[in-house]
Amino acid sequence: MTNDSEFLKDYFGRLETFAHLDDGLFEQLTAVRDLWLKARTAGGKVIFIGNGGSAGIAAHLAIDLGKNGGVPAACFNDGAQITCLANDYGFENWIAHALRIQGRSSDTLVAISSSGRSPNILNAIKQAREMGVSVVTCSAMDAGNPLRASGDINLWADSCAYNIVETVHQFWMMSVIDLIIGKAEYPAN
Repeated sequence: MTNDSEFLKDYFGRLETFAHLDDGLFEQLTAVRDLWLKARTAGGKVIFIGNGGSAGIAAHLAIDLGKNGGVPAACFNDGAQITCLANDYGFENWIAHALRIQGRSSDTLVAISSSGRSPNILNAIKQAREMGVSVVTCSAMDAGNPLRASGDINLWADSCAYNIVETVHQFWMMSVIDLIIGKAEYPAN
């Protein structure tokens, strides 16, 4: 029992360290909000991308930002789109081609990758830059990962624990959605 207790105390403590708002995080999160609202004002949308767990987070964020936050949002998670573009251009390039087809310079891309090293995410960033799309990144693990230096705003979680990192990325982005809404509690409809 003691081992379980110690494990969970450590685990919860790891997550708790990311729930503290300091001036730097405040500035980053409000800057993300401003980019998302700028996209909406310009007739654009916020596009969320990720792989695996980060793709699930991306889908959740896109629906909540559009439905509850009133900011048009999309997520490139459609199975037919992925297999078509990956088959035609390679897995490392499918998101870049989806962005080329569906993105506009008025959009903002939110790239979520725990490692910050996924080739398909990094290639999407290159495509976004060519198109003049604003970029927000969420990464973790190695402080020198290439994703961390590739966005207009780069959020980085100093952790190598995937579940902690994914929870933190979702928490940070959800806080921006609720900042746009202006409250943390609201009805689901």
